[in-house]
Amino acid sequence: MATLPDACVSSSSTDPASLPGTPTHYGSTTLSMKTAGPKCKLINEGDIQVCRLNHTRTIVSKIMNSKYLRRWESHHIVLGHNVIRSQTPTGFMEISVPYSSIEDVHVVSRWDAGQKFCIRITIQDGSLLLQANNSYLRDQWLYSVQWKRHMYKYEKLLKNARRPEVLVKEIKGMIDVSLGTPIQDASVYQFPLDLVSELLQQNADVITKLAHENIIVALTPLLENNHPTQEICDFFSKHCKNSPRSSIVIELFTPVVHRILKHNMDFGKYPRMRLFVQEYIQALNCQNDGIRVVNTFVKSMHGPGSSCPHPRVLPNIVAVCLAAIYNCYEDKKTAMQNNLDRSFDHVEWKMRLMCYGAILETASEYEDWRCVLGSLLQPIPFPDDAIADQDFTSSMKPVIGNIAKDSNCDVHQTVLGIREGKEGWFHLYCPGGIACDDEGELWGNMLGTLIRCCCRRKKFLIGMTKMIGPVMLLALRDTVSAMEVLCAMLEFEILESQDMKMQLITTLQSTSDGKKMYAALCDRQIALRELQQKGGPKKLTLPSKSTDTDLSKMLNSGSFGNLECLSLAFTQVTSACAHDLIKLPSLRYLNLWSTQFGDGGLQLLSEHLHKLQVLNLCETPVTDKGLSSLAALKNLRKLNLNSTSLSALTFEGLKEKLPSLQECDVRYTDAW
Repeated sequence: MATLPDACVSSSSTDPASLPGTPTHYGSTTLSMKTAGPKCKLINEGDIQVCRLNHTRTIVSKIMNSKYLRRWESHHIVLGHNVIRSQTPTGFMEISVPYSSIEDVHVVSRWDAGQKFCIRITIQDGSLLLQANNSYLRDQWLYSVQWKRHMYKYEKLLKNARRPEVLVKEIKGMIDVSLGTPIQDASVYQFPLDLVSELLQQNADVITKLAHENIIVALTPLLENNHPTQEICDFFSKHCKNSPRSSIVIELFTPVVHRILKHNMDFGKYPRMRLFVQEYIQALNCQNDGIRVVNTFVKSMHGPGSSCPHPRVLPNIVAVCLAAIYNCYEDKKTAMQNNLDRSFDHVEWKMRLMCYGAILETASEYEDWRCVLGSLLQPIPFPDDAIADQDFTSSMKPVIGNIAKDSNCDVHQTVLGIREGKEGWFHLYCPGGIACDDEGELWGNMLGTLIRCCCRRKKFLIGMTKMIGPVMLLALRDTVSAMEVLCAMLEFEILESQDMKMQLITTLQSTSDGKKMYAALCDRQIALRELQQKGGPKKLTLPSKSTDTDLSKMLNSGSFGNLECLSLAFTQVTSACAHDLIKLPSLRYLNLWSTQFGDGGLQLLSEHLHKLQVLNLCETPVTDKGLSSLAALKNLRKLNLNSTSLSALTFEGLKEKLPSLQECDVRYTDAW
């Protein structure tokens, strides 16, 4: 085997600590790596030229052997976990090179054989030279070998460390290497985290409180761009629980929790990460004026703008709150079952519960979060013990109140049941319901938002017949929204019983506002009868640019009981005109081509105009939400949905549910 004299192999530095980005950590001395300079991708294996040299350190051998360094071998080198080896173990690489035998790794800066991009790996009985095609590739191999060597060393040191101070010292040294290396690879941060996780499990009983804090401080820089492992989450949770008022909680854990809430995709896979966030929130709650501190944290997660830039934040916050509330009631149930009621701290338990209610309340104050929050809470995803607990339902009232008063239909509709036959928050807070403790104030507010917006429809009013008692009670107490519901029931003839109709009328006439509203209803009914009297045109076409107001004036100008065909094509009418259209008893043909008629109007038409046979919705903003309601129009023969947001699935459903449908234009839709 060829040999190389020391005089012929000079390096930019014989000490690896002097190389850019290279650390040393020998004994008690730690030198931080420099992070300046180009970054390199980690090499785990690759093709490179190799020369292995055995050399003595005498002057004579240096002079004699300097002439014979000419032969190189091509090898596919693998930087393994413990050794450097070749996939073809022959020649210079017949014997693998253990990291434990490496004394030094550095760049060869001058060489009398000519310009070559080489690194020298000094081992006990000689040197291993690796020659790359360019300086960048050479540096990749240099930093990759150094990284593998250091990780091997720290793994050995840390697994054999028994004293806490030694463990902390070596962890700090390893993290310094990870933070300073020019290598860019996920393993640069993940390897130390995984190794520390393993060590924390093995040494959980011997780590002192001071060592505990020092390890947390050392780990923090690694977690700026990485999630903590499950074991590290346990380690952090323990600190939050044992030292909730420690400065570490606010100063070091806050950025870690921020990253988790912004980027985590599935707490189901990482339950201990969720538990760490729960314990962190409880640690905040233990500060002076804890609820305010917790609310400030939630606001910082949303950000100062009108919309939160991180879509995962709210679902993750809600997931943490739901799990924490469930755990609260499980803990209480377990204490009761084990007869531990005397030792159970009810004050601390209630403080924990109120904390998560305050988080949901703060989240509900942000307009951009309400839609998602409402949909997440719509199924009432809480244990039965929570729903039966007045403390809990009282803490949820501001949350539901904020959702209910939102003007967006998609938001305030989430107080209703998630599907037909399933009760929602609206039913829960109904007077006489399990959660009502305010004589129906919150329920009246919910009722007002719904009846004045998207729920002034037969389907909703038919459902309200089951709550006719609470509605009449609130009407007697001058709640305007309840009076509006009673008037709508009379107007749409929801009730068949004459006795019940008389009760509604009597209730309305019991208050001054009710009398006015019933009088207005009677006037509308007279006008409606005049409108629906036989006579008037059979066909009517409104001029383009006509508005909802123009249509209303037209229909209130005489009798339209014979009107069968109405064209509003290319006008400016919207869904608001549906309230006038449903008054036309004979309407069979309706043309809404290129109008702004949307889902809300379509849903209302579907409940009333059952004689409709031809409907043109070409180039209207209707979506599947409104189009699915057309299934109620069983007499529909022709339907134009050209250039709408119709989906193939909704179209298939309509074809099944409309037996009379003969022609349907779905060009330029997803169903085409």
